[in-house]
Amino acid sequence: MSNKILFIVDSIKLFEILNEIKFHLNFKIQYIDKKDITKIDFNSFNNYLIISFNYYDKYANYIKIKKSPKTIDNLLQIINLNFIAKQFAKQSIYVVGKYNLDLNSRVISYKKKNLDLTEKEIELLLFINKNKKTNLKMIQKNVWKHVSDLETHTVETHIYRLRKKIKDNFQDENFLGFSNGEYFLKLNT
Repeated sequence: MSNKILFIVDSIKLFEILNEIKFHLNFKIQYIDKKDITKIDFNSFNNYLIISFNYYDKYANYIKIKKSPKTIDNLLQIINLNFIAKQFAKQSIYVVGKYNLDLNSRVISYKKKNLDLTEKEIELLLFINKNKKTNLKMIQKNVWKHVSDLETHTVETHIYRLRKKIKDNFQDENFLGFSNGEYFLKLNT
């Protein structure tokens, strides 16, 4: 059985319908009365969705069914697509020190501040983070795919702009460091 769980809020009919076919579902189902929804600690569940015909937008992973789907297959498609979207979003978040890096939307965030990054800035951060410390030639070879010893300031320019963006948006002057010819992320600041 799957670790996915669908909480059905205040719709006993929907629960009964899904309960009849529960052995064919790729998720577990649980009914919740609307008065009991506040009693559940959803953070204790790893992979869940809440579904209802009513409005419970203060909860994460919530699906509001605006009108009844024409078939049970349509409903199951909505549910499964939401599970997939949730998993996709979860897999796209990469933690870099105190920052969250969303690879899908190319946004770095800290607390309630967000900053859009370019694809190359994302690649640069991921490469430096993976290698802990790296030099200019390794960045040129692995991020920019430069294979010759051609002198270029592309990497330095990108690093300068990235530092400035991080400093201006997050007031973090120490995010990307350079010492002894190597770049590194200062993740404990």
